[in-house]
Amino acid sequence: MRIEIGGLLIHEELYRLVEEEIAPGTGVNTEDFWAGLGQIVVELGGQNRELLDRRGSLQRKLDTWYLQRKGDTLNQAEYQAFLYEIGYLVPEGDHFEVVTANVDDEIARVAGPQLVVPVDKARYALNAANARWGSLYDALYGTDVISEGDGAARGEGYNPVRGSRVIAEANQFLDGAVPLRCGSFADVVDISVSSDGELGFKLKDGRVSGLSDADQFVGYTPGDGGIAAVLLVNHGLHIEIQIDPMHPVGAAHPADVKDVVLEAAVTTIQDCEDSVSAVDAEDKVRVYRNWNGIMQGTLEANFEKNGRQVTRMLNADREFVSPGGGAITLPGRSLLLIRNVGIHMYT
Repeated sequence: MRIEIGGLLIHEELYRLVEEEIAPGTGVNTEDFWAGLGQIVVELGGQNRELLDRRGSLQRKLDTWYLQRKGDTLNQAEYQAFLYEIGYLVPEGDHFEVVTANVDDEIARVAGPQLVVPVDKARYALNAANARWGSLYDALYGTDVISEGDGAARGEGYNPVRGSRVIAEANQFLDGAVPLRCGSFADVVDISVSSDGELGFKLKDGRVSGLSDADQFVGYTPGDGGIAAVLLVNHGLHIEIQIDPMHPVGAAHPADVKDVVLEAAVTTIQDCEDSVSAVDAEDKVRVYRNWNGIMQGTLEANFEKNGRQVTRMLNADREFVSPGGGAITLPGRSLLLIRNVGIHMYT
C-alpha cells in the first residue's frame, strides 16, 4: 500500500516510520517534510536523471571499447585519448584550494582508522560506533600478533603465560608512543598523580620518572586511594592506562595495570550502500530505523554470547580530570558518517 502525499507515492512502512518514529521530537511538521521532499524531487529529479543517463552512456562506451580490444595489449596513449574523447577525462582546470575550516577534527586533523559497517545490522552498527576505543590487551591476546608457542596458547580460559607476553608487548608500544624520561614501562611498579597534577612513574629501582614529553599527559581518573586511569596522547590519539589492583590482570601487573585502551576508529561510515544495498522500501525502513536509533542514542541489540544474554548500546562519553583539576570529556563513539543509496539509481 502506498500513501499519496506531497505529490509523491510513499510506501506505507516508510510513511509510518517517518510519522511515528523519526519526526516526533524533532519539531518538524511531517506535512511540511513530505511537501518539501516532493518539491526536491520535482526540481532535481530531471537533472538527476540526466546525470544517470550520462553515466550509463559512459559505461556503455567503455564496455564496447574493452570488448573490441579483448585480449589485446593496452595502448596507453590510445586509451587515454579515448577517455578524453568521451568526456570521462577532462583537461586539468585552474588551481584551487581545499580548506578544513568548520570540519570535525576527526576528519581535518587526526589520522586514525575508519570503519565501514552495514547499518541494517544493529549489533554491527553499534560495535562500529563504539570502536572509538578498544583494548590493546584484548587485541594482542586474541590475535596472532602474540605467538602461541612455548605455552602461550589462547585456549578457552585466561592463560597467564600469554597474558605476560601481552603486557610485555604493550609496554614496548608505550615506550615508543609515550616514552618515559628515564627507564621503561616494563620497569614501572607504581603510577601516581600528585596533588599539583604531576604524573609520576615509580620504577623498580626506586627512581621516579615522568614522561619525556610532559605535554603528552592529558588527564586522569581518580580512584579509591589513588588513580583509576591515566590519559595520555600521541599524534592526537589518546591512550588510557587503566589501573585496578583487584582485577585479575591488574593484580598480576607490577603497577596494577589492568588494560591499555587506545583511541582507535575515530570515524565510521554507517553504510546503506555497498555492504547493504538498501533499495526496496523494506530495506530502507530497516536502515533508516537503525540510523534514527543511533542518532537518538536509543538503538540496542540483544543477543546471546557465551551462554548469556547481552544487551549492546552506544557507549557514553569518557570523563577525566585534567592535570589542573578541570573536567575533560572525550567522545565515547566514532564520528559517524552516513552513506546513502538511491540518488544514483532509478529508485
